[in-house]
Amino acid sequence: MPVADPIHALDLSATSIEITRQLCDIESVSGNEEAVADAIEGALAGLAHLEITRDGDAIVARTTLGRAKRVVIAGHIDTVPVNHNLPTRFETIDGVDYLWGRGTVDMKAGVAVQLKLAAELVAPAVDITWIWYDHEEVSAELNGLGRLAANRPELLAGNFAILGEPTNSTVEGGCNGNLRVELRTFGTRAHSARAWVGHNAIHDAAPILNILVAYEPRQVAVEGLVYREGLNAVGISGGVAGNVIPDECMVHVNYRFAPNRSGDEAVAHLRELFAGFDLTVVDLAEGARPGLDAPLAQEFLAAVGGDAKPKYGWT
Repeated sequence: MPVADPIHALDLSATSIEITRQLCDIESVSGNEEAVADAIEGALAGLAHLEITRDGDAIVARTTLGRAKRVVIAGHIDTVPVNHNLPTRFETIDGVDYLWGRGTVDMKAGVAVQLKLAAELVAPAVDITWIWYDHEEVSAELNGLGRLAANRPELLAGNFAILGEPTNSTVEGGCNGNLRVELRTFGTRAHSARAWVGHNAIHDAAPILNILVAYEPRQVAVEGLVYREGLNAVGISGGVAGNVIPDECMVHVNYRFAPNRSGDEAVAHLRELFAGFDLTVVDLAEGARPGLDAPLAQEFLAAVGGDAKPKYGWT
């Protein structure tokens, strides 16, 4: 399906709405961010007040004005898969015009605002490090920000960080951790006409589902913000044919855990909860405490107004 012209150019003098449209029309599903990264790098290349660094498909743009403090502002450039929603289009709903298409919310509108500010803020009160990174929507091991932290940790140095995500224009502090595991049960294959010869692995998964149904997620106060946890089955698979007793069943479980609990503690909690079942860790990303007591964080909250909320998702 055609989604955009193969020749991409961003006009940072345009409105943030137009820049959003330009960004969204460059398809950048996780793993395919090169074109949008090229466009961002090209748009910033002529700005004398920014020092540009590229690592894979992550772009870093830094002011070097010698300010006493540095703020890091980051956002991801990848999206979840396209669903017949590119190229973008404008729709009018109840008299309000909306830009419709993949990435308009998560989070190319935010990237557009960041890019426009990066171009316009030539003499900010603090030095700024702008980061646009790849592979946020997939496993943590692929995350471009994590890769930057490993390859060029000095580029992430700062006194305060703002990580863009869709928040309905509110400030969300920290984030929950994210853990995914696969739980497996095992049986013995047999023809379903003689089921007693085998052992049904799918039936043995019933206790896993019962544990999930009965589980009561915690609500945990961390530095004044209350984080809600979640434990859910997000997938289940098993069986090889309609007339065969299945010898294996897998339940895919996602645990969102409050930032007062480490990743290792989260894994230990699930191992205890599902004791006796085969458990494989698929993905683990640590949570982050909000740190809103920092002076720059307090200045930021005062400037934008309103109180901070907890971030339930992970970023």
